[in-house]
Amino acid sequence: MGTETKAEKKQIIFSGMQPTGVLTLGNYIGALKNWIHLQDNYHSLFCIVDLHSITLRQDPAVLRKRSRELLMQYIAAGLDPEKNIIFYQSHVPAHSELAWILNCYTYMGELNRMTQFKEKSEKNEANINAGLFTYPVLMAADILLYQADLVPVGDDQKQHLEITRDIAQRFNNIYGEVFTVPEPYIPKVGARIMSLQEPMKKMSKSDDNENAYIGILDEPNRIRNKVKRAVTDSLGVISYNDDQPGVKNLLNIYCSLRGETVESALSHFEGKGYGDLKKEVGEAIVDELTPLQDRFKELEKNKDYIDQIIKTNGEKANQLAQRTLQKVQRKVGFPSRI
Repeated sequence: MGTETKAEKKQIIFSGMQPTGVLTLGNYIGALKNWIHLQDNYHSLFCIVDLHSITLRQDPAVLRKRSRELLMQYIAAGLDPEKNIIFYQSHVPAHSELAWILNCYTYMGELNRMTQFKEKSEKNEANINAGLFTYPVLMAADILLYQADLVPVGDDQKQHLEITRDIAQRFNNIYGEVFTVPEPYIPKVGARIMSLQEPMKKMSKSDDNENAYIGILDEPNRIRNKVKRAVTDSLGVISYNDDQPGVKNLLNIYCSLRGETVESALSHFEGKGYGDLKKEVGEAIVDELTPLQDRFKELEKNKDYIDQIIKTNGEKANQLAQRTLQKVQRKVGFPSRI
C-alpha cells in the first residue's frame, strides 16, 4: 500500500459496518465522522461487512440495495475512494477462506465466552446458527487479512478484538510472524450517542421505535420532529450528569456536531429550557447532515462512477488479501496452486 520508506510508512486501519437497517446519527458520530479524520494519516480499509449480515435472515434485494447505499454513504460523508479502499466483504473470497483456517485455531471455550453471541441468541432463538457462533472468527479474518495495525473499536467490540489478538498470537507462535497483532484505536473525539427514547440504551439502527434513532438520510423536518420528541426529564434544568441521561445525550450530540466543549455548551444554554436545547440540537443535526444528503443524492444518479469504485476498490482489496492468504496457506501446508 504505497511506496513510503520504512521510516515514514503509514499504519493500516481496518473497520467496517453491516448493511442492515439505516445508518444512524450514532454510527455517524461514533464511527464514520472519526474515520474521515483518519484517511490522511493512515492506510485505511473501510468495508461493507455483508458476510456478517447473513447471520440473520435478510431479504436478498434489500441487502443488495442497502450494501450499495452504505458504500455511497461512506463516500458522501467524506471518505475518499482514492485515498481509502472502500469495498464489499463478499467481493473478497479470502475473507471466507481465511475464516475457515482460523476456525481451526480457535477454541470452543473462547467462542462460548463471547457476550454478543449470548445476547443475539436470546433475541433470535429461532435461528441460532453456526455463523452467529463463529462470527468473531470471521471478524478476526477481516482484520488479520490486511495486516491491520489498528482497529477502531467501541465497547461492544472489545471482546472481538481481544479474541482476534489471541488467534493471531497463537498462529504466530506456531508458524512465525505471519500476522500483525492489531491494537485498538480509541478515537479522541466522538461521544457515545444514546437512544432518543431510552437514553440509557445505545442508539441502534435495529430499534423498533423509529423515534429512538435519527437516520443520516432522514429529511430535515423528520429530524427536527424526532429531536422534539426526545425523552428528557421533569427537572427542567440543562445540566450534564448521569441523573439526566436524556439531557446529557442531547448535549453530547450538540457538542459533537458543533465542536464545542461541554462547559461552553452549558454556558450557552444557561437559563434556557429543554425546548431551546432540542431546537438547537435539531438544527445542528440538520446543518451537519444536509451536505452529506446532497452528496448522496448526486452519487445515486452516477451509477457508472459507483460501479467503477466497487470494481477498482474490490480489486485492490483482493490483491492485498491474497498476499496474506497465500502466506497462511503455505504455512499450514496446503499445496501450491499451479
